[in-house]
Amino acid sequence: MNARIEDYALIGDLETAAMVGRDGSIDWLCLPRFDSPACFAALLGTADNGFWRLAPLGAGACARRAYRQDTLIVDTHWDCPAGSVRVTDFMPPRAGLPCVVRIVEGLSGAVPLRSDLRPRFNQGRVMPWVRAEEHCTVAVAGPDSLWLSADGPMEIRPTAPAPVPEARGSGSGSLDFTVAAGRRLTLQLVWAPSHLTEPPEPLRVPAETALKATGDFWRRWAARCRYQGPWREAVTRSLITLKALTYAPTGGIVAAPTTSLPECVGGARNWDHRYCWLRDSTLTLSALLRGGYRDEATAWLDWLVRAVAGDPADLQAVYGVEGQRRLPETEAPWLAGYEGSRPVRFGNAAAHQLQLDVYGEVLDTLWLSLRAGIPLPPRLWSLVESLLRHLCDHWREPDQGLWEVRGAGRQFVHSKVMVWVAADRALRMGEMLGRNGSAAQWRALRDAVHREVCRAGWDAGRRTFVRSYGSPALDASALLIPKVGFLPAADARVRDTVRAMRDLDHHGFLRRYAHDVDGTCGADGMPGPEGTVVACSLWYADALAATGRLGQARETFARVLDIRNDVGLLAEQWDPESRRQLGNAPAAFSHIALVETAFALQEAGGRAAFPRDVSPVLTPRAGPP
Repeated sequence: MNARIEDYALIGDLETAAMVGRDGSIDWLCLPRFDSPACFAALLGTADNGFWRLAPLGAGACARRAYRQDTLIVDTHWDCPAGSVRVTDFMPPRAGLPCVVRIVEGLSGAVPLRSDLRPRFNQGRVMPWVRAEEHCTVAVAGPDSLWLSADGPMEIRPTAPAPVPEARGSGSGSLDFTVAAGRRLTLQLVWAPSHLTEPPEPLRVPAETALKATGDFWRRWAARCRYQGPWREAVTRSLITLKALTYAPTGGIVAAPTTSLPECVGGARNWDHRYCWLRDSTLTLSALLRGGYRDEATAWLDWLVRAVAGDPADLQAVYGVEGQRRLPETEAPWLAGYEGSRPVRFGNAAAHQLQLDVYGEVLDTLWLSLRAGIPLPPRLWSLVESLLRHLCDHWREPDQGLWEVRGAGRQFVHSKVMVWVAADRALRMGEMLGRNGSAAQWRALRDAVHREVCRAGWDAGRRTFVRSYGSPALDASALLIPKVGFLPAADARVRDTVRAMRDLDHHGFLRRYAHDVDGTCGADGMPGPEGTVVACSLWYADALAATGRLGQARETFARVLDIRNDVGLLAEQWDPESRRQLGNAPAAFSHIALVETAFALQEAGGRAAFPRDVSPVLTPRAGPP
C-alpha cells in the first residue's frame, strides 16, 4: 500500500530531489538529476521497484517530523518501547556527485534499527549487482552505481526480493544496528558513473561537516527573504521549495520532482512534471523578485531566453532542465502506478501542443525583467519582434490552452487574453527601449484581441467570462484577467466574473473548470474526475482582494494554508472529500501561487479597497472527515 502523497517530505541538492516518507523510506529518487531515470521508484509501484528505508525495527510511521528552521534538512522522530531516536535526512547542495546523508541519533534508551536498501535502476526496473568494498557496499547496473557507507559497526545481511524483469543477482541489502542515547551513526549514499572504481569524493566528507555546510547554505539563502508579513513561515517554506526545484547548472525550475502521481487515484490523469514550463515563468520571476532573490530570477530568465531561441513557430510550452526540446512521452507497464493509477508516464507530449498563452507568458517575463533592471541579452529585441510576427499571423488559431487538453483545440479565452498580454508587453518594452518601429501593427493586434475577447469570450446571460468562445462553461483562469491588466479589477465584468466563480466551488476550494454531471472532466479529453487545483483557489483569493473583499480573501488563503502537509508542502491538487493531496508533489505552481497571494494580501491590506461586495465567498461544505 502506497503512503499518502502528503506523507512525503522533500530533500534535494539543486540538481535532483528525493521523497522521504513518514515511515523513513525514500520511495522516489532520480539520479543524477531531476529528469534522469529513477533508482527508487516504489512511489509508483511496489518495494521491488526500489526504495531505501531507515527506521527502528518494527516501527511504522514516525511520531513527528519537521524541517530544521529555514532549511531543507528534515528531522524524523520515533518513540519506541526501547527508547527514542531521530533520523536526520538531507542532500548537500551539489558540488560534484549527488549524495544522500542520513544521520541516526539516539535520544533515549537503546533502539535497534534497520536500513533496507533496494535500488532498482532505469525507472525501477533493473536490479543491480551488489559487491562489498572496504567500508562500502556498491550497487552497479549499466551506467549507474550507488555507493553506501556507514561510519559505525553494522551487521550486513543480503536480502532476496522477488525478481523483476532484467534482474540479475540479489540487488538488495539490510543493515542492522543499535543506537544508544547520545550516540550517532551516519549512512551516506552516493551516485557515481559505474566506470569509476574508487570511492566517490562525497564519502570522504565527514557527515557533520556536510550537515553544517548544508544548514548554513539554506539559512543564508532564507535570510534574504524580504517578506515580513503574517505568513512569513509559509512564504519562506514555499520559496525554499522553489529553490529546491531549481536545476542549478542552468537555472531552470521543474514543475515538480515527480511523475505520474495521480490527479484521480486509480485513474489515468498521470503526467510527468520533471520539466520546466514556460507558463510558470512570469509568476516564478515575480515570486523570486518579490521575495528578494534577484540572482535566482536572473538565472531563470537566462534559462528562458536560451530555451526559446530559434524559430517562434517552434516555441514549446515545456522544455527539459537544460532547455532540451525532445521529451518523448512513454509508458512504463512494469510499474503498477500509485495506488493502481495507470499508466505511469515518462516524458510529456504537451511539449508538442500549440499553447498560445505561452507567447504572452514569455513577453510578460521579459517585460517584468526589464522593469526590475535585470540586464537583457542584446539579441532580445529580435526575439520580441519574431514572436509578435508569428502571433500576428496565428493568434486566431485554436489551441490546447493553459490546461493542456488532450482533445481538440479550442478558442480558449485565456489563450487570447495572453495574446493581448504579448502585444501589450511588446509595446511597453518598445517604449522603454525606444524601439517603436512595429508599434502600429502591435497596437492593432492588441486592440483587435481585446475587442474579440470582450465580445466572444463574454457571456452576457451569465455575466461572466467563459472558458472558450461559444461555450457557457466557466474556467478559473478568468480570475487572471485583472492580474495581467486586461481589465481593471474595478470593471463590472471582472467583479461579475469573480462572483460567478462560486459555480466552480467544491467544498470550499475551486475547480479549474466545471465537471460533467457524473463527476468526470470529459471537457479536457481525459476520462474520470480530478481534485481541485490549489493554484485556482489562490487566484480566487487574489481576485477577492483586488475587488475589495479582503476578509474573504484571507479566509480563502487560510483554507489553502490548512491543507499543506506537516512540513508545509503542497501538491498540485486537493481532494476536499477524501482530504487528500493529489497530483505531482511538491508542485511549483502551487507554491508560486502561495507566495504571490501572500504578497497580494499584504499589499491589499495597505490600500483603500473598493466598496464592499456582499456576494458570498466560497465556504466549506459538509463532507467526509
